[in-house]
Amino acid sequence: MNPCFPPNRRHFLKRCGLGFGSLALTDMLVGRKSAAGASTHFPARAEHVIQIFLNGGMSQVDTFDPKPELTRRAGQMLPFENLQTERKTGVALPSPFQFKRHGESGIPISDLFPKLSTSADELAVIRSMYAELPSHEMMLMLMNTGHSRLVRPSFGAWLTWGMGTENENLPGFIALCPGGLPVAGAGNWRSAFLPGAYQGTLMDTAQTDPTQLIRHIRNGRLSTEEQRAQLEILQAMNAKHLAERPEEADLEARIQAFDLAYRMQMEATDAFDVQQEPEYILRMYGEGTQNRQLLLARRLVERGVRFVQVWHGAGQPWDSHNNIKESHRAVASECDQGIAALITDLKQRGLLSKTLILCSGEFGRTPSVEMGQNGSGASQGRDHNHWGFSLWMAGGGIKGGTIYGATDEFGFKAVENPVSIHDLHATMLHLLGFDHERLTYRYAGRDYRLTDLSGRVVDAVIA
Repeated sequence: MNPCFPPNRRHFLKRCGLGFGSLALTDMLVGRKSAAGASTHFPARAEHVIQIFLNGGMSQVDTFDPKPELTRRAGQMLPFENLQTERKTGVALPSPFQFKRHGESGIPISDLFPKLSTSADELAVIRSMYAELPSHEMMLMLMNTGHSRLVRPSFGAWLTWGMGTENENLPGFIALCPGGLPVAGAGNWRSAFLPGAYQGTLMDTAQTDPTQLIRHIRNGRLSTEEQRAQLEILQAMNAKHLAERPEEADLEARIQAFDLAYRMQMEATDAFDVQQEPEYILRMYGEGTQNRQLLLARRLVERGVRFVQVWHGAGQPWDSHNNIKESHRAVASECDQGIAALITDLKQRGLLSKTLILCSGEFGRTPSVEMGQNGSGASQGRDHNHWGFSLWMAGGGIKGGTIYGATDEFGFKAVENPVSIHDLHATMLHLLGFDHERLTYRYAGRDYRLTDLSGRVVDAVIA
């Protein structure tokens, strides 16, 4: 052995073999324990992310981007021959919702969100988002992984890989999705070519029993001591297997997953049990699956989970192709109270300043009515619109009470300070202490990053 080139971890394990299985496990877990900011490029403004995903596509002209011109031109064709939509659309469809200005900042918010409106001064609303295509699956992938077609690591995987985790007894990245998988499934929280330990862990929040949120979290037949003995034998064999197969990332991930699953028994059930909260907190968040999982998101962030995705349903509940007045009203009422409570709760606990909240869909909706199957516009719904849409962020270094960018007079296309998904990701990474051009991972002969080959930080939304 050349003393000038000491062995790396894999070569060391290969030489030591079975006798040092526990050492292999401990060494592989070190990267998951790094303190917040230990691996960042500069001091982080935010240390955690809660991503509220309004699955299906929130209508910008019915929520955060009022367009009086739609009312004035109701029933008239709009001049957008070159802006193709996924389905045929017709005349201008005015918003059925009323807008008012809220807070000292005077941000206009529709009456779909009466409780969230009370936190208007905490929000930075970006009205000029745009994306590539009006397809749910592709835009979910773009929003979550930075690429609409190819297998790429998700934002949460990049973050936990770069920042580590604060709590070794819980996953660093958790996806809360009630009733099944969203479009594109686990691809939304994949780790792809990053080590498998950084993939998101799915919880079915349709379950109210905390022991059922993650299946088989407990072993009812063996004691903790017996399980620990089993795990040590299993991990020793896995370590020997790994020593003979260096560079096997999947095997490393499996070893870490077994150990994490064991340790989660000690803390997970407690973290998932929202009934431990005081009655006034339960009342503040309100009833229903969406509000309950928003409370769960706060509990997870409070316990050090780095990235929490909160999915509004496994289908596309915000995909209002028909009767947007009733459908958007219904889904907004399911989460308005919980979102407002989340902001207030985090602020009262001193967590909002270090927790970045992102609330968005995968795209917006058309200002023109979607034509029915028979060519009529009787459906009173809106088609997908990727040309221009809105989202908001709060906490974690965000400049509250801010409106950035604009769509045209009808709310169809971003025309002032357009913001791409890569720009959004670059801005979020900046708040988390990373230069998006330097957060790279070598794979298949090139350096990859979340923002691919573009992206700029939107300084105007940063405090």
